[in-house]
Amino acid sequence: MKFTDILPSRAGPIGLGLTASGLFTVLATAMAYAQETTTEVVAEAEPTLSAGDTAWMLTSTALVLMMTIPGLALFYGGMVRKKNVLATVMQSFAITCAMTIVWFVVGYSIAFTDGGSMNAYMGGFSAFMHSGVGVDSLSGTIPEYVFSMFQMTFAIITPALITGAFAERMKFSAMLIFMVLWSIIVYSPIAHWVWGGGFLSDAGVLDFAGGTVVHINAGVAGLVCALVIGKRKGFGSANMAPHDLTWSVTGAALLWVGWFGFNAGSELAADGLAGAAMMNTQVATAAAALAWMFAEWIIAGKPSVLGIISGAVAGLVAVTPASGFVNPTGALIVGIVAGVVCYWGAAHLKKMLGYDDSLDAFGVHGIGGIVGALLTGVFADPAINSAGEGASIVTQFYGIIATIVWTAVASFVILMVIKAVIGLRPSDAEEQEGLDIALHGESVA
Repeated sequence: MKFTDILPSRAGPIGLGLTASGLFTVLATAMAYAQETTTEVVAEAEPTLSAGDTAWMLTSTALVLMMTIPGLALFYGGMVRKKNVLATVMQSFAITCAMTIVWFVVGYSIAFTDGGSMNAYMGGFSAFMHSGVGVDSLSGTIPEYVFSMFQMTFAIITPALITGAFAERMKFSAMLIFMVLWSIIVYSPIAHWVWGGGFLSDAGVLDFAGGTVVHINAGVAGLVCALVIGKRKGFGSANMAPHDLTWSVTGAALLWVGWFGFNAGSELAADGLAGAAMMNTQVATAAAALAWMFAEWIIAGKPSVLGIISGAVAGLVAVTPASGFVNPTGALIVGIVAGVVCYWGAAHLKKMLGYDDSLDAFGVHGIGGIVGALLTGVFADPAINSAGEGASIVTQFYGIIATIVWTAVASFVILMVIKAVIGLRPSDAEEQEGLDIALHGESVA
């Protein structure tokens, strides 16, 4: 619009040939023009730092880090036998340290920079060791360092989740090497596919906070690990009950609270959509916990503590991709379906197929992630998030299959290389003695 466009076509005797009504028309239209011009200038301006968004993202980052240590460490640590408690907790702590360095050096660059001709599949190396990132660098309305730190916590918890599948039977050295290679070869590229402008993003795959990137990814990798490494000694005959479910309840509670940073933080802003994601997270988690509990109560005769906390985690997993796309009613349905389906996967599927997924990493994270990703395509509500308009279960399935294939193949290759070089399992005697003493020379009192 040009200012000359607002001049009336008729002139009168007032002032510069304007009628009274014509003058009011000019003034009103001029004000509208000024407002429109100001809006266009603001829209074209460079992003500016938001103190509110930054404060929320700093908080979210701390919450998500808490999910791994102490959350996941306690959750998994309580479910293994007493002789393997320290080894299990050690895995979460060591992975936190190792993935921090991997992400700082190369992971962030692969996930979130432009990969040129390979950009559909992975980013480049322009941000190697965070080159070019400074205190004044912004990612939207928050500092780029904060954005990278937030994403780092996702890169930390994803490989840590895998450890539940092979708990009590993998060498510490092999585990560390696997996780470093897996983070670079599998996690960072898949994060780029979905969140960094890769081919799944272009295809319209919806994943608000990591149902595909984190949970399907970790769950499938865990299943591959369980199959390649094999069953625990005495599996099916020895008593492998959790040594202290109080630890696991505490860990589950920390995961639940930390997940608000995981899901609501993924909006990267302190706004209404973050609030919707938080509400959806709470509703789905509670629904899934109750659904698992009642399913177990009906089938097994008693509602177990392990069941209700596993159901809660299944709900957290399933609502992760959907949290910023569905309304609370959709989240309720996602939670109920996830609780029942994941109970079946953890309690019955692995028995039917005979694999040893020690702590149900695939049963909860793999299956829960698939359920959540598919239902995001069903219940995405444009009134909650306009990006959900045109959501399709077919598109979601495409993203699931792409993730499963790459994760399964790459994880298998990495494991076989490590197995050939240094081996994956401790000796039978060390496994019988327990990994706490055999690998770390320590034990709980």
